[in-house]
Amino acid sequence: MATLCRPSVAVPDHVITMEQTLELARETHAGHPQRDLVLRLIENTGVRTRHIVQPIEDTLRHPGFEIRNQLYEAEAKARVPGVVRRALAHAEVEPADIDLIVYVSCTGFMMPSLTAWLINTMGFRSETRQLPIAQLGCAAGGAAINRAHDFCTAYPRANVLIVSCEFCSLCYQPTDLGVGSLLSNGLFGDAISAAVVRGEGGAGMRIERNGSHLVPNTEDWISYAVRDTGFHFMLDKRVPGTMEMLAPALKSLVAQHSWEVAQMDFFIVHAGGPRILDDLCHYLDLPPEMFRFSRATLTERGNIASSVVFDALARMFEEGTVETGAGGLIAGFGPGITAETALGRWVGVTPAGVGEAGTRVPEEAVVPVG
Repeated sequence: MATLCRPSVAVPDHVITMEQTLELARETHAGHPQRDLVLRLIENTGVRTRHIVQPIEDTLRHPGFEIRNQLYEAEAKARVPGVVRRALAHAEVEPADIDLIVYVSCTGFMMPSLTAWLINTMGFRSETRQLPIAQLGCAAGGAAINRAHDFCTAYPRANVLIVSCEFCSLCYQPTDLGVGSLLSNGLFGDAISAAVVRGEGGAGMRIERNGSHLVPNTEDWISYAVRDTGFHFMLDKRVPGTMEMLAPALKSLVAQHSWEVAQMDFFIVHAGGPRILDDLCHYLDLPPEMFRFSRATLTERGNIASSVVFDALARMFEEGTVETGAGGLIAGFGPGITAETALGRWVGVTPAGVGEAGTRVPEEAVVPVG
């Protein structure tokens, strides 16, 4: 079974706080008829800080789609290699050991993908497969993990590198004045992350099953309108309530694996906003503590799109309290409305200060991937 190793995560140096975000919204949209509603919604996100690739004064200007995309490419090439090197080191592999690179991003466009540039500049083999994923939005982090798991199931000795590069601030559109757009301006942040999935060996989450679920007839709830000025993020007001529809799909996947949600030890989920986490507590009947890593990512970095699950997972590694054998779930949520979910056990990581006590999913509950 494939093992998802410790991720590496990096964020830009420029920081914008909740207080700065609220003040900018007050000044920029002083005459907006729903300004007070927007301010309350932004404040309720719980996002305290976000990191962005440019100073805020540059972010608020729109020099045109071409220049923004050039900036996306330049920033990706400057920032991704260091994150990749750390992820390879965490997994104890070299570039020549990688058989597939999965690159996920929904905030800029390159063709050929950054995968080609990475292969040419970082010592990956010319035979390395490439899988760019550009249109799954925030769900792409979970999808990348699942496609890596599929690849390692087909090729059990393979190694897969996942790279997520999300510069959400480069999608800021000053002319988009809908409540959903203004809320998004106070929610999204920038980040780069990478992780290796090893077909053999490695320490981390050994993936045993994955699944995908699309909620019918919701494809226009989260979308991009592609215009002369670039990507315009479209967010339906019904999106915050999607966990009522997705929680049963998560329960179903867990049941297929002969596990029970109440028995599981950890949950790493996409924190698109606070209501997602609150509703998962409600519909899965779990205490808020089970989502503390995702909540911390949202609070300290905002919604960093496909990088959320890797940042939250890195926090769990850092805490070091998960016991070997513990069972858990990783899930990414995004356009479609889509959930990409993986189940697995913690292996090979020695936790700090943990004894024999604590719940675990029973070993006899292991079900082979179908």
